[in-house]
Amino acid sequence: MDYDSLMTGNGEALEIYQMLIPCLENIDEFPLLIEPIYLKAMELNETDADHFRFGLVRLQVYADIHRYVNSDEMQKMKYVAQILEKVVFGNLMLETQPFASE
Repeated sequence: MDYDSLMTGNGEALEIYQMLIPCLENIDEFPLLIEPIYLKAMELNETDADHFRFGLVRLQVYADIHRYVNSDEMQKMKYVAQILEKVVFGNLMLETQPFASE
């Protein structure tokens, strides 16, 4: 799978994306790379941080769309993207809120 193109979308590739690819290819690498990815994310300017966040969102959307094709791989992809988004940005952009009862 071309993770770099998926994360990049129509924008430019960020160096931090290369740090995510090993996590997406082998989930066992993820615990070891959370901190280095976080530290790299803290160095991003506002525009690149937004682009990085949307790269994580694109991974989550892709995983949702293709969840029945390869459910194990898609669950891993979504897990990595969600954990990083929470660690770096504090919450999930796509997190659903329950409707308040009236």
